[in-house]
Amino acid sequence: MFFTLLRQWVKTPVENYRLFLNFVRQDFTAQFSSSIAGILWLFITPLAHILIYSFVFGYIFKLRAMAEFGEAEFVLFMMVGYLPWFAFADALGKSTNLLLEKAGLITKVMFPVHILPVAGTVVSYLTHIIGFCLLLIYLASQGYFSTVWLLLPFVYFLQFLFTLGLVAILSALCVFLRDLQQLVALTIMVWFFLTPIIYPLSLIESESIQSLFILNPMHNFVSLYREIILLGQLPYLKILIVFPVSVLSYLAGGWFFVRIKHAFGDVL
Repeated sequence: MFFTLLRQWVKTPVENYRLFLNFVRQDFTAQFSSSIAGILWLFITPLAHILIYSFVFGYIFKLRAMAEFGEAEFVLFMMVGYLPWFAFADALGKSTNLLLEKAGLITKVMFPVHILPVAGTVVSYLTHIIGFCLLLIYLASQGYFSTVWLLLPFVYFLQFLFTLGLVAILSALCVFLRDLQQLVALTIMVWFFLTPIIYPLSLIESESIQSLFILNPMHNFVSLYREIILLGQLPYLKILIVFPVSVLSYLAGGWFFVRIKHAFGDVL
Protein backbone atom coordinates (compact mmCIF):
# COMPACT_ATOMS: atom_id res chain seq x y z
CA MET A 1 0.00 0.00 0.00
CA PHE A 2 2.77 2.44 0.93
CA PHE A 3 4.63 2.10 -2.38
CA THR A 4 1.39 2.13 -4.39
CA LEU A 5 0.44 5.48 -2.89
CA LEU A 6 3.97 6.78 -3.13
CA ARG A 7 4.17 6.05 -6.87
CA GLN A 8 1.23 8.41 -7.41
CA TRP A 9 3.20 11.19 -5.74
CA VAL A 10 6.58 10.53 -7.36
CA LYS A 11 5.15 10.45 -10.88
CA THR A 12 3.18 13.62 -10.25
CA PRO A 13 3.98 16.13 -12.66
CA VAL A 14 5.43 13.77 -15.27
CA GLU A 15 2.13 12.24 -16.33
CA ASN A 16 0.20 15.49 -15.83
CA TYR A 17 2.85 17.94 -16.97
CA ARG A 18 0.51 20.14 -19.04
CA LEU A 19 -1.88 20.67 -16.15
CA PHE A 20 1.05 21.13 -13.80
CA LEU A 21 2.65 23.77 -16.05
CA ASN A 22 -0.69 25.57 -16.37
CA PHE A 23 -1.03 25.81 -12.58
CA VAL A 24 2.54 27.05 -12.23
CA ARG A 25 2.10 29.63 -15.00
CA GLN A 26 -1.23 30.88 -13.65
CA ASP A 27 -0.08 31.16 -10.04
CA PHE A 28 3.23 32.73 -11.03
CA THR A 29 1.74 35.39 -13.32
CA ALA A 30 -1.17 36.07 -10.92
CA GLN A 31 1.32 37.63 -8.49
CA PHE A 32 2.05 40.45 -10.94
CA SER A 33 -0.90 40.52 -13.36
CA SER A 34 -2.63 43.53 -11.77
CA SER A 35 0.49 45.55 -10.91
CA ILE A 36 2.09 48.28 -13.01
CA ALA A 37 5.68 47.07 -12.60
CA GLY A 38 4.63 43.48 -13.29
CA ILE A 39 7.47 40.97 -13.39
CA LEU A 40 9.96 43.73 -12.48
CA TRP A 41 8.93 43.14 -8.87
CA LEU A 42 10.96 39.94 -9.02
CA PHE A 43 14.05 42.18 -9.23
CA ILE A 44 12.80 45.16 -7.21
CA THR A 45 11.83 43.17 -4.10
CA PRO A 46 15.17 41.38 -3.47
CA LEU A 47 17.13 44.54 -4.28
CA ALA A 48 14.98 46.49 -1.80
CA HIS A 49 15.64 43.86 0.87
CA ILE A 50 19.38 44.01 0.26
CA LEU A 51 19.42 47.82 0.43
CA ILE A 52 17.26 47.97 3.56
CA TYR A 53 19.28 45.38 5.46
CA SER A 54 22.52 46.99 4.30
CA PHE A 55 21.35 50.33 5.70
CA VAL A 56 20.03 48.93 8.99
CA PHE A 57 22.86 46.52 9.82
CA GLY A 58 25.72 48.20 7.99
CA TYR A 59 25.03 51.89 8.61
CA ILE A 60 22.88 52.05 11.76
CA PHE A 61 24.21 49.08 13.76
CA LYS A 62 27.60 49.30 12.04
CA LEU A 63 28.05 45.53 11.91
CA ARG A 64 31.09 44.77 9.85
CA ALA A 65 33.09 41.77 8.74
CA MET A 66 32.40 38.23 9.93
CA ALA A 67 35.79 36.69 10.69
CA GLU A 68 34.42 33.15 10.83
CA PHE A 69 33.19 33.52 7.24
CA GLY A 70 36.29 34.80 5.54
CA GLU A 71 35.88 38.43 6.59
CA ALA A 72 32.60 38.65 4.68
CA GLU A 73 30.50 41.72 5.37
CA PHE A 74 27.67 41.06 7.82
CA VAL A 75 25.04 42.02 5.26
CA LEU A 76 26.37 39.45 2.79
CA PHE A 77 26.58 36.87 5.57
CA MET A 78 22.94 37.50 6.41
CA MET A 79 21.56 37.70 2.86
CA VAL A 80 23.18 34.40 1.82
CA GLY A 81 21.03 32.73 4.46
CA TYR A 82 18.01 35.00 4.25
CA LEU A 83 17.14 34.67 0.55
CA PRO A 84 16.90 30.84 0.55
CA TRP A 85 14.95 31.07 3.80
CA PHE A 86 12.56 33.53 2.15
CA ALA A 87 11.65 30.92 -0.50
CA PHE A 88 11.10 28.29 2.20
CA ALA A 89 8.97 30.57 4.39
CA ASP A 90 6.90 31.80 1.44
CA ALA A 91 6.07 28.24 0.35
CA LEU A 92 5.10 27.21 3.90
CA GLY A 93 3.05 30.36 4.44
CA LYS A 94 1.04 29.83 1.26
CA SER A 95 0.54 26.11 1.90
CA THR A 96 -2.31 26.74 4.33
CA ASN A 97 -4.56 28.14 1.56
CA LEU A 98 -3.24 26.01 -1.26
CA LEU A 99 -6.19 23.61 -1.40
CA LEU A 100 -8.79 25.93 0.12
CA GLU A 101 -8.36 28.38 -2.78
CA LYS A 102 -8.98 25.55 -5.25
CA ALA A 103 -11.95 24.12 -3.34
CA GLY A 104 -14.38 24.66 -6.22
CA LEU A 105 -12.09 22.85 -8.60
CA ILE A 106 -11.38 19.96 -6.23
CA THR A 107 -15.05 19.29 -5.50
CA LYS A 108 -16.43 19.67 -9.03
CA VAL A 109 -13.75 18.37 -11.38
CA MET A 110 -11.82 15.12 -11.40
CA PHE A 111 -8.15 15.98 -11.61
CA PRO A 112 -4.87 14.93 -9.92
CA VAL A 113 -5.09 17.11 -6.81
CA HIS A 114 -1.64 15.95 -5.70
CA ILE A 115 0.00 18.26 -8.24
CA LEU A 116 -1.16 21.35 -6.29
CA PRO A 117 1.50 21.18 -3.53
CA VAL A 118 4.18 20.63 -6.17
CA ALA A 119 3.00 23.58 -8.26
CA GLY A 120 2.65 25.83 -5.21
CA THR A 121 6.15 25.06 -3.98
CA VAL A 122 7.65 25.51 -7.45
CA VAL A 123 6.02 28.95 -7.76
CA SER A 124 7.48 30.12 -4.44
CA TYR A 125 10.96 28.90 -5.32
CA LEU A 126 10.82 30.36 -8.84
CA THR A 127 9.73 33.70 -7.39
CA HIS A 128 12.63 33.96 -4.97
CA ILE A 129 15.42 32.28 -6.89
CA ILE A 130 15.91 35.46 -8.93
CA GLY A 131 16.95 37.45 -5.87
CA PHE A 132 19.34 34.68 -4.87
CA CYS A 133 20.89 34.66 -8.34
CA LEU A 134 21.33 38.45 -8.22
CA LEU A 135 23.23 38.07 -4.96
CA LEU A 136 25.40 35.31 -6.43
CA ILE A 137 26.24 37.49 -9.44
CA TYR A 138 27.31 40.30 -7.13
CA LEU A 139 29.40 37.97 -4.94
CA ALA A 140 31.05 36.45 -8.02
CA SER A 141 32.02 39.95 -9.14
CA GLN A 142 33.61 40.47 -5.72
CA GLY A 143 35.83 37.42 -6.09
CA TYR A 144 33.88 34.88 -4.07
CA PHE A 145 33.25 32.51 -6.96
CA SER A 146 34.54 28.97 -6.52
CA THR A 147 34.04 25.71 -8.37
CA VAL A 148 32.24 24.47 -5.24
CA TRP A 149 29.39 26.79 -6.28
CA LEU A 150 28.46 24.14 -8.85
CA LEU A 151 26.94 22.24 -5.94
CA LEU A 152 24.45 25.03 -5.18
CA PRO A 153 21.68 23.77 -7.53
CA PHE A 154 21.84 20.40 -5.79
CA VAL A 155 21.57 22.00 -2.34
CA TYR A 156 18.72 24.24 -3.53
CA PHE A 157 16.93 21.18 -4.91
CA LEU A 158 17.33 19.34 -1.59
CA GLN A 159 15.82 22.35 0.19
CA PHE A 160 12.98 22.29 -2.35
CA LEU A 161 12.29 18.60 -1.58
CA PHE A 162 12.34 19.29 2.16
CA THR A 163 9.90 22.17 1.69
CA LEU A 164 7.64 20.20 -0.63
CA GLY A 165 7.15 17.46 1.94
CA LEU A 166 6.10 20.00 4.59
CA VAL A 167 3.85 21.86 2.14
CA ALA A 168 2.09 18.61 1.23
CA ILE A 169 1.42 17.77 4.88
CA LEU A 170 0.33 21.28 5.90
CA SER A 171 -1.91 21.86 2.87
CA ALA A 172 -3.68 18.55 3.50
CA LEU A 173 -4.10 19.14 7.24
CA CYS A 174 -5.48 22.67 6.71
CA VAL A 175 -8.43 21.20 4.84
CA PHE A 176 -9.56 19.66 8.14
CA LEU A 177 -7.96 21.99 10.70
CA ARG A 178 -8.40 25.62 9.63
CA ASP A 179 -6.75 26.93 12.83
CA LEU A 180 -3.44 25.67 11.43
CA GLN A 181 -3.29 28.81 9.29
CA GLN A 182 -2.51 30.99 12.32
CA LEU A 183 -0.30 28.33 13.88
CA VAL A 184 1.82 27.97 10.75
CA ALA A 185 2.33 31.74 10.52
CA LEU A 186 3.48 31.81 14.16
CA THR A 187 5.72 28.79 13.66
CA ILE A 188 7.45 30.38 10.67
CA MET A 189 8.21 33.50 12.71
CA VAL A 190 9.63 31.48 15.63
CA TRP A 191 11.54 29.20 13.26
CA PHE A 192 13.16 32.24 11.65
CA PHE A 193 14.63 33.45 14.94
CA LEU A 194 15.71 29.93 15.90
CA THR A 195 17.69 29.70 12.67
CA PRO A 196 21.02 31.63 12.69
CA ILE A 197 20.14 33.97 9.83
CA ILE A 198 20.47 37.43 11.37
CA TYR A 199 23.11 36.29 13.86
CA PRO A 200 26.08 33.91 13.77
CA LEU A 201 25.85 30.69 15.77
CA SER A 202 29.07 31.69 17.58
CA LEU A 203 27.09 34.30 19.55
CA ILE A 204 25.48 31.45 21.49
CA GLU A 205 27.96 30.73 24.27
CA SER A 206 26.55 27.41 25.45
CA GLU A 207 27.98 24.54 23.40
CA SER A 208 25.12 22.29 24.45
CA ILE A 209 22.59 24.72 23.01
CA GLN A 210 24.68 25.11 19.87
CA SER A 211 24.61 21.37 19.38
CA LEU A 212 20.80 21.46 19.38
CA PHE A 213 20.85 23.56 16.21
CA ILE A 214 21.89 20.49 14.25
CA LEU A 215 18.29 19.32 14.77
CA ASN A 216 17.06 22.35 12.82
CA PRO A 217 17.19 21.39 9.12
CA MET A 218 17.09 25.02 7.99
CA HIS A 219 20.16 25.80 10.08
CA ASN A 220 22.03 23.12 8.17
CA PHE A 221 20.83 24.47 4.84
CA VAL A 222 21.79 28.05 5.76
CA SER A 223 25.21 26.88 6.94
CA LEU A 224 25.65 24.94 3.69
CA TYR A 225 24.99 28.02 1.59
CA ARG A 226 27.36 30.15 3.64
CA GLU A 227 30.24 27.69 3.65
CA ILE A 228 29.90 26.98 -0.07
CA ILE A 229 29.40 30.60 -1.19
CA LEU A 230 31.47 32.63 1.26
CA LEU A 231 34.23 30.15 2.12
CA GLY A 232 34.35 28.03 -1.02
CA GLN A 233 34.28 24.89 1.13
CA LEU A 234 32.42 21.62 0.66
CA PRO A 235 30.85 20.66 4.03
CA TYR A 236 30.37 16.93 3.55
CA LEU A 237 28.91 16.40 7.02
CA LYS A 238 26.07 18.88 6.52
CA ILE A 239 25.27 17.36 3.11
CA LEU A 240 25.07 13.95 4.75
CA ILE A 241 22.60 15.47 7.22
CA VAL A 242 20.30 17.39 4.85
CA PHE A 243 20.13 14.72 2.13
CA PRO A 244 18.26 12.02 4.10
CA VAL A 245 16.15 14.67 5.89
CA SER A 246 15.04 16.15 2.55
CA VAL A 247 14.25 12.80 0.96
CA LEU A 248 12.40 11.63 4.07
CA SER A 249 10.35 14.85 4.17
CA TYR A 250 9.46 14.47 0.48
CA LEU A 251 8.45 10.81 0.80
CA ALA A 252 6.53 11.28 4.05
CA GLY A 253 4.70 14.32 2.71
CA GLY A 254 3.83 12.56 -0.52
CA TRP A 255 2.59 9.45 1.24
CA PHE A 256 0.47 11.44 3.70
CA PHE A 257 -1.07 13.66 1.01
CA VAL A 258 -1.96 10.82 -1.35
CA ARG A 259 -3.30 8.76 1.55
CA ILE A 260 -5.66 11.50 2.75
CA LYS A 261 -6.62 13.27 -0.48
CA HIS A 262 -9.74 11.13 -1.03
CA ALA A 263 -11.43 12.89 1.91
CA PHE A 264 -10.90 16.44 0.59
CA GLY A 265 -14.13 16.50 -1.41
CA ASP A 266 -16.25 15.63 1.62
CA VAL A 267 -14.84 18.48 3.72
CA LEU A 268 -14.35 21.20 1.12
